[in-house]
Amino acid sequence: RFLSQPFHVAEQFTGSPGIYVPVAETVESFTQVLEGKHDNMPEDAFYMVGNIDTAVAKAKRLEA
Repeated sequence: RFLSQPFHVAEQFTGSPGIYVPVAETVESFTQVLEGKHDNMPEDAFYMVGNIDTAVAKAKRLEA
């Protein structure tokens, strides 16, 4: 679910504004996921977010 970030072209269908994430940031975030650094986070935290920092913040909101 992590790579399901909100794309600008899908905004009219999802109602969520598109988010631009630089390639280097995407690679770093995905590397952290592959290394298991965020295995404790709920799966929903990874859905429709831009980068790993946004996913971490969403996980905190979901757990509250």
